[in-house]
Amino acid sequence: MNVRILAASTLAAALAVSGCGYSEEEWQAQLGKYNQLLADKNASDQAAAAAQKKLAEELAGEQAKVSELTKKLADAGVDISKLNESLQASATKVSALSSTLEEREKALAEYKARAKQLEQIKARFEMLRKKLDELTKLGLAVNIRKNRMVISLPGDVLFDSGRETLKKEGQEILTKVAGIIKNDASLLGRDYQVAGHTDNKPLAGGVFRDNWGLSLMRAREVLLYLVSEKGGNMPTAKWSAAGFGDTDPIATNDTDEGRQKNRRCDVIVVPSVEEMLDLKAITQ
Repeated sequence: MNVRILAASTLAAALAVSGCGYSEEEWQAQLGKYNQLLADKNASDQAAAAAQKKLAEELAGEQAKVSELTKKLADAGVDISKLNESLQASATKVSALSSTLEEREKALAEYKARAKQLEQIKARFEMLRKKLDELTKLGLAVNIRKNRMVISLPGDVLFDSGRETLKKEGQEILTKVAGIIKNDASLLGRDYQVAGHTDNKPLAGGVFRDNWGLSLMRAREVLLYLVSEKGGNMPTAKWSAAGFGDTDPIATNDTDEGRQKNRRCDVIVVPSVEEMLDLKAITQ
């Protein structure tokens, strides 16, 4: 029975008792029951309001945590935009005045789970970057692009213009890269792809015919040196090569400086099966 209806009924009963000539003690007893019902109702309302407030604060905290982690990962190069889309529906739903306690609790659980997943992804990339910190001391750029850790090797250090033969300086850099990878068993056991890139200036014929050919042959040259016994002595089954021509620039091709940055060979740390499943899972 509704508390207010019950309270009113109790009061009516008390008045009826009083009207029928019952004693003052009996009247006070009935009135006490009525007051107790009101007190219980007020306490229940206050507890419910406090629970709603606590839940709303906790939900807001988890939403803020997810937003902060999303920004940090985005700044680092990890794209989880689809995750934001999936959570937006929950955020819109719980923002409505008609949202129930159950809906808010469900949304809170979702945000907690997302925040935990984002923390794990962030920790994984940070651990991998830490392992590759020695490369930054060599002047190499280590970044995350398209959810993959990328070691960027400047093309002008590795090769002469329009050529695919490694310079001595390039060989020395690759030997140091291989040494850092070999010194860590977890890095040595990973899969890698060497990706060749050029600027957008077209080749005027020649043996490579176009930028696709040049980028592919440069990637192959880096690969062969890294897996050769006299070079990096990397495990051949863990390495591959690809050529992208000028299709994946990291800077503008409108300036000499930008074109120089685009002429590069990237060593990409290929995500493991578990990592790919993890990234896929959080965007669904």
